[in-house]
Amino acid sequence: MTEYPHLLPAYRQYAEMGIEERVAWIRADRWLETADARAALARLEDLLSYPPRDRMPCLLLYGDTGMGKTKIIRKFLRDHQPKFDRGTGVTIMPVVAMQMPAEPVERDVYGELLNAMSAPGPGGDATFRLKTTCRTLMRKMGVRMLIIDEIHAMLTGTYRQQRIFLNVIRFLANDLKVPLICAGTDLARQALLTDPQLAERFEAFHLKRWSNTQQLSQLLASLGSILPLREPSQLGTAAVRRKVLDMTDGVTVRVFRLIETVAVDAVRTGAEAIKLDSFDGDNLVLPLVAMARRSERRLQRQAS
Repeated sequence: MTEYPHLLPAYRQYAEMGIEERVAWIRADRWLETADARAALARLEDLLSYPPRDRMPCLLLYGDTGMGKTKIIRKFLRDHQPKFDRGTGVTIMPVVAMQMPAEPVERDVYGELLNAMSAPGPGGDATFRLKTTCRTLMRKMGVRMLIIDEIHAMLTGTYRQQRIFLNVIRFLANDLKVPLICAGTDLARQALLTDPQLAERFEAFHLKRWSNTQQLSQLLASLGSILPLREPSQLGTAAVRRKVLDMTDGVTVRVFRLIETVAVDAVRTGAEAIKLDSFDGDNLVLPLVAMARRSERRLQRQAS
């Protein structure tokens, strides 16, 4: 009889590890594909193959903080890593992903872009020279897509800085004829709408919060089939699904952090399974949002 039949065959070996080894495995950063993530990656792949034209299509990937926007971008970057061409001595980088600078200052935008290409410019260079260097390098390295993460940070700048920033990214998309991908919160969508010409090019991909649907049931069941717990968990049940939603508000990073926390507790206490009461232990160290939810429920019970 196969041991740990509740786990997928490829993951049964991890259930044989010691306590701390399993805790480390549970806490390790890994990619677990969801339906929304798969659809977003497919759209990015489609845009990457788009032929150059005067008005390149653009995409806004947006959602609440913690919905996995950065995870999707990093997965896409792993699938399209730079390659060094020994014949020409040039690194080919099909996708460049930069972090939005703390302020939407033109010079900082080009500095972040150069840093994303592992080619930081000299600190004393003028803005025009940085811009020229960026354009030259991106053409030489065969860049076919530009991604800007956390674009909602542009709202920290003045109105004038925001206008300049939007002009900068529109210029780069026009000049290089590459798709522009922006990722951020709903504030990013509102910010882009202030520039009608730029907004016309963007289609929006919204990463929605989880709700009590079959998709969430499948996600939790998938987690139950890979976590190195030695007994079957109840992650696929309706009661656990409602509990998880209640404690996380359906935010992806909160869901994963919560399941990680109760799984670690199950390993260390010897429970070896996640059950409904796993989420109620007084000694359980929970994410802040879950602690707040629990406090609210206690207050409500006391009031009633």
